[in-house]
Amino acid sequence: MSSAATTGGGGLLRARRLLPPLWAGLLLCVALVATPAPFATLERTQAGLVVAFIFKREAFLTLAAALAFVLIERRRARAGLGPQFSTEMALALGALFFTVIGYFGLQPMMALARAEQGTLGFGQLHAVSLVLFGMKILCVLALSWRVTAPAKAPPS
Repeated sequence: MSSAATTGGGGLLRARRLLPPLWAGLLLCVALVATPAPFATLERTQAGLVVAFIFKREAFLTLAAALAFVLIERRRARAGLGPQFSTEMALALGALFFTVIGYFGLQPMMALARAEQGTLGFGQLHAVSLVLFGMKILCVLALSWRVTAPAKAPPS
């Protein structure tokens, strides 16, 4: 075991293994529980406001989780515990990309579409947003799968 892993790197490795599954759980809860529930219980306009609030919170939490994971990966690389750019980092950056495009890029366009001022309709933008959110979930699930996999035994 490297000295980084024995002198404080253990906490870093634990955080690396814990963050992605928690992040994936958040995304799945948002997708499967938190966003459908308001539409099942509230009037459509009110449900839309609740869901917009949920997605805003999720977007900022995703920014924080992605940034934290990238910083963990950079620190691991500096400690000699992994490559400078890993598949795991690419997955976190992919989730970050889908968040920036899907939330921060499409939200202003969706507001225009609701006011019937945009070039694309609200339904079209909603479909694009749904695909981008799904891609983000897939990135985070793959990241979770990779970081929680058992360590490979060194070759004999």
